[in-house]
Amino acid sequence: MSAQVMENFYKALELMGKGMLGIFVVILVITLVVVLLTKVGGVNKKASQME
Repeated sequence: MSAQVMENFYKALELMGKGMLGIFVVILVITLVVVLLTKVGGVNKKASQME
């Protein structure tokens, strides 16, 4: 393979890695917000028993 092809391949891997890292960061933020809201707001036991 030529040097240009390998350079493009490594750039694509870097970009893909940044995208995957971004996805995991967003999932982590959403999880933390849900946990925080659950602790702050609590869960109504009567409402959860009806479900």
